[in-house]
Amino acid sequence: MTEQPPVIVEPEHTPATAVVIILHGLGASAHDFDPLLPALSLPKDLAVRFVSPQAPMLPITVNNGMTMPAWYDITSMTLNREIDETQLRESAKRIHRLIDEQIASGIDSRRIVLAGFSQGGAVAYEAALTYPEPLAGVLAMSTYFATADSIKVDAANRDTPIEIHHGTQDPIVDETLGRRASERLSDMGYDVEYRTWPMAHTISADQVPAIRRWLLARLT
Repeated sequence: MTEQPPVIVEPEHTPATAVVIILHGLGASAHDFDPLLPALSLPKDLAVRFVSPQAPMLPITVNNGMTMPAWYDITSMTLNREIDETQLRESAKRIHRLIDEQIASGIDSRRIVLAGFSQGGAVAYEAALTYPEPLAGVLAMSTYFATADSIKVDAANRDTPIEIHHGTQDPIVDETLGRRASERLSDMGYDVEYRTWPMAHTISADQVPAIRRWLLARLT
């Protein structure tokens, strides 16, 4: 899989001291989050760098083999989802390398947040909870815990805070899957906050203040 360079937005007037790595969904673009970043209105002294990698082009079975930006193949759209876990883990390893690069640039791992929407959220779960250095938190939006039954959690991230957001009217990733992820992670001992909005498969304006508050709590 050919990797494109990530979209990087640096903080204004000051070197970055914190990083949010945010992963887009199936068929989407690393630029999908461009409107979100200014809407968050994070304090300049928080010095957050946003890094949004672009998924590779993959054929997607449930879309009649059509090639599109994807972190992994989906072979069945049943409620429980059938996916290519090997590809998902390859994508998670790519995110590990991205985290490694941020640490090498001088960022403390405990000031790195992983966030993801839909497919990107599934990769964020796997990447964050298997990373060998402690991270600041995981923000999972409109997604599911695809590797819940097979993940091998690293001890460094057994206490990582997790925030889950989901739409109660989501026709793509049923809210049941968001709740299942929350329950499974709670059973695993994680500190999980689960929040819903009356929205479909999207990030809504009403959701933005909650994202902002959570990032401030994790990175201040």
